[in-house]
Amino acid sequence: MYITYVRVHKGWLYLCAVVDWYNRKVLAWRLSNTMDVEFCMQAVQEAITRWGTPAIFNMDQGSQFTSDSFTAQLKRRGIRILMDGKGAWRDNVRAARCGIVQYLEFYNSKRPHQAHHQATPDEAYFAALPFAQMQTA
Repeated sequence: MYITYVRVHKGWLYLCAVVDWYNRKVLAWRLSNTMDVEFCMQAVQEAITRWGTPAIFNMDQGSQFTSDSFTAQLKRRGIRILMDGKGAWRDNVRAARCGIVQYLEFYNSKRPHQAHHQATPDEAYFAALPFAQMQTA
């Protein structure tokens, strides 16, 4: 999970994205004009509702992710919390420069990843799902 900022006509918006680090699929995202924790919690809730509860959740040590309300949301579900070192960052430059929705759709469905033998995140994600779960996804 990460937060980045996106320049818009009259200032900045903040993008919070929940990413499955195994297959690199963007599972959910939210935009906000503030850096409060609520929009991050909404993105997590959407990801869990749509894709299920993960065993582990990885993020940086930003104030949103270290807040009591955010960590409590994960702990209530039995999710193990892992945090990157302070100041760690992920490759989100392209997302900040492109149209967000278009980029995330491209990233999930068209962009091959070397870690998955040139499969896209969608291909890697759905290949790992049990057949019954794929029919409802």
